[in-house]
Amino acid sequence: MASKLMDLVYWRDVRKTGVVFTGLVISLASVFQLSVITVFSHICLVAMCATFPLRLYYKLLELLRWNPGVHPYQSYLDYDSSLTDRETVMLVEEVVLLITFAITELKRLIFIGSITDSIKFVVLLYLLTYVGALTNGLTLVITAVIGLFSIPLLYKKQQVRLRRTVRTVKGFVKKIRNLCLSLYHSIRPSPVPEPASKPAPAAAPSLRQKAKAK
Repeated sequence: MASKLMDLVYWRDVRKTGVVFTGLVISLASVFQLSVITVFSHICLVAMCATFPLRLYYKLLELLRWNPGVHPYQSYLDYDSSLTDRETVMLVEEVVLLITFAITELKRLIFIGSITDSIKFVVLLYLLTYVGALTNGLTLVITAVIGLFSIPLLYKKQQVRLRRTVRTVKGFVKKIRNLCLSLYHSIRPSPVPEPASKPAPAAAPSLRQKAKAK
């Protein structure tokens, strides 16, 4: 499934990717004006308006014995889109693991498992309130779909130029950082030298040494 998704994202089959991309964008844009049920029913009706006449035409040819009973959509009917037992188990395991990980992370963030991570989560939620006031979820979904089908292809086409731009930006940021550090070190007052410690007084001679001296 991952390989099929990558084929769609990188436009390796232009016709298939174009159909999927156009269908997704039109469907999501239609949900702005209509309900999901209405959009789904209209899409199915439009599809059947295209498939039903052709099926009746082939059936008429079969009745007139001009067609040996060939079904126009037999290739689509024969296509096996079901999952094997192993693929089903792997998919269910991935979904369960993802849900479990999300619940664990939410518990850790909401119940302050880590103060730093919880503060970041609060800031993110606060920023999302502004995003929600400016736009809605469908706009973000449409933007994500357009970005999913455009950004990887753009990166693949302009990979060398983008890497060169990233290196230039990193070099500029590094120069600014070094300049700020040098200004900080030049402005920072030099540390006050500690006073020299006085030499310790000589130890008094012991009684035995005094007796020998006598």
